[in-house]
Amino acid sequence: MNSPVSRSSSSFALLDERIQRWIWQEDWTALRDAQEKAIPALIEADGDIIIAAATAAGKTEAAFFPILTHLLRTEPNVGSVLYISPLKALINDQWGRLSQLCESLEIPVIPWHGDIAMGRKRRFLRDPKGILLITPESLEALFVTRGSGIPGLVAAAKYLVIDELHAFIGTERGKQLQSLMARVELAAGREMPRVGLSATLGDMNLAASFLRPGAPESVHQIISGSGGQEVKVLIKGCVEQPPRIKTETGIDNPGLEDLVTGSTIAIGEHLYKTLRGSNNLVFPNSRSRVEVFADLLRRRCERERIPNQFWPHHGSLAKEIREETEAALKDGHRPATAICTTTLELGIDIGAVKSVAQIGPPPSVASLRQRLGRSGRREGEPAILRCYAIERELDDKSGLSDLLREGLVQTVAMVRLLIAGWFEPPKIGGLHASTLVQQILSVIAERGGVTAAHLWSKFIQGGLFGDLSRDDFVALLRYLGEKELLVQESSGLLLHGVLGEKLVNHYEFYSAFLSDEEFRLVCDGRALGSLPVTRPLSIDQRIIFAGRRWRVLDVDEEKKLVLVAPDKGGAPPMFDGGSGKVHDGVRVEMRKVLAEAGDVPFVDAEGSRLLEEARQHYAEAGLATRRLVPAGSSVLLLTWRGDWVNDALALVIGRYGLNAANEGVAVRVYQPDMDRILDALGKIGAEEEMDPAALLSGVKNLIREKWDWALPEHLLRKSFASTHLDIDGARKVAMDLCRSV
Repeated sequence: MNSPVSRSSSSFALLDERIQRWIWQEDWTALRDAQEKAIPALIEADGDIIIAAATAAGKTEAAFFPILTHLLRTEPNVGSVLYISPLKALINDQWGRLSQLCESLEIPVIPWHGDIAMGRKRRFLRDPKGILLITPESLEALFVTRGSGIPGLVAAAKYLVIDELHAFIGTERGKQLQSLMARVELAAGREMPRVGLSATLGDMNLAASFLRPGAPESVHQIISGSGGQEVKVLIKGCVEQPPRIKTETGIDNPGLEDLVTGSTIAIGEHLYKTLRGSNNLVFPNSRSRVEVFADLLRRRCERERIPNQFWPHHGSLAKEIREETEAALKDGHRPATAICTTTLELGIDIGAVKSVAQIGPPPSVASLRQRLGRSGRREGEPAILRCYAIERELDDKSGLSDLLREGLVQTVAMVRLLIAGWFEPPKIGGLHASTLVQQILSVIAERGGVTAAHLWSKFIQGGLFGDLSRDDFVALLRYLGEKELLVQESSGLLLHGVLGEKLVNHYEFYSAFLSDEEFRLVCDGRALGSLPVTRPLSIDQRIIFAGRRWRVLDVDEEKKLVLVAPDKGGAPPMFDGGSGKVHDGVRVEMRKVLAEAGDVPFVDAEGSRLLEEARQHYAEAGLATRRLVPAGSSVLLLTWRGDWVNDALALVIGRYGLNAANEGVAVRVYQPDMDRILDALGKIGAEEEMDPAALLSGVKNLIREKWDWALPEHLLRKSFASTHLDIDGARKVAMDLCRSV
């Protein structure tokens, strides 16, 4: 029998005796590192704290052991805790997990989201004590529908706990969360400890600035390592092959046949042989490819006459289907592999997973770490990662992206950064004007009307939306009046306008974000398909879709329509950049990978051959020093910078009569005149300040967030630029490019 945790542990000795007994009953032999550090830091409820630890490192207990001990000091008036989670499924998981601990303490645990019966919610409203598990959207709904009762609901609140903190930072939903935390404290009449839990934070100081805007230095930081867990990594190189015919693949999903290439079949076969008989996660980077691989692997099981072991999981699937996949993973008595998107990246309990597979480059290093953290959670087992890098066979039409094997090199760079412990720092800046509109309407609903001075004081002077000028704020309120979202009484009180009243009373109001919307691509009246448009589009811009290059003729924002015409040029690059924006740090590491010699130990033989081809071209073309490369009727600018810089540079170049597009490691300028390009770069580098409103004047698809349509045009452009572009970085890289010639 294991020895129980000893009272000689200084942190363990601080806990309530009932919690100590629970720990002993669970046969714990020691507290985890994060728990030892968090208990003394949290138990007095006298400050903010971030607990950053690997998946399955006991972050939930690290927070709630001291929190519950603090609550029990004042029983029977134990007070309450607001636990805010990004996912309903995560709330359900934590409900079960915390209920086991809290049952013997007689502290209620209350889940609150759309699937929870109203009767259970009413009991909390009558007696607001215990741990309330809630999403930002449900908390927003409480403010809107029960505004006058909020002070009573939070009067006894002792802590604000934010789970999966990294999932909020830099997003509209994160800005909504910051506003809601401030409004909770305002209703309570005091600050309360904010507790952030996360497995992936690239810069703890930036995360602290998010958790407590204006006072990040007051946030106590607890960083717990992985405990020296062994990690095994393999990157397999694959050469793309033509699509197979339907009868050979057996695919039965209409419209997906074109995605089933020979390399897809080969990867599917390798996945089947490698993963069969165990529990795993496979991330193919898109919902359509989730369907393809799930279908291929299910049919493979059928041909072998064995029960299915492969299940799809993504946000477009019905809740019942997702839960069926989760249940298969947690079953423990049968093997199950989920083919999934980011829906299984966060902390939903799916049991022990043997390995993780990544098809194509991961969205980010932080995302890769989050995914890998699902593997190797059993004692003594390593975390296992398999990556599949798909590259095209080279020919005389191959572009730079293919020649440099961009997808493979990015995957190698990201794995190296992962091993080195580097992750993208959170992006905490930005105007987030869309969410400001929502919060203005919400506060009016909560209070029955507010003054412009109150909004200015709480939202702008208070620092939540501190980058907004007074002139912009006044212009925003006036525009909201024009849109009938607001009206102003003669007393100066702001109320909902006709449209504002209608929108606030709709259930969709409570979320600050839109689901990804896809634009339809049409050429000469023929639909080519649809795709999410994540980059700014302007007339005459070149884009890549369905294996061909196209020139943008028009963009209809309202109808989500892009009209295109075929564009001359060679074959487009195989690499599509994955599903996320690439950070500067990743592109710098990619350049290092290409400049080096020698084998990369975690790359297989085919991947090593492809990498050697890339390094050979990099050396022979002199790309270590050469930054401007003629490419037929265009010129490639090798920036080696991230997508925020490259997108901005492409737009800035457009101001000088040149058409440009971000293509990954390079920005392509559709103009062969090198002198004209250098002249434009020189002028860009010399500009001391660039006006985002002027820069984005020709861009057609700026409406990305839920309330962007309610912003005056100049504020829409400024808000977009603040979150999607690095304009100053573009100016600096323009200077660097000029100096390199």
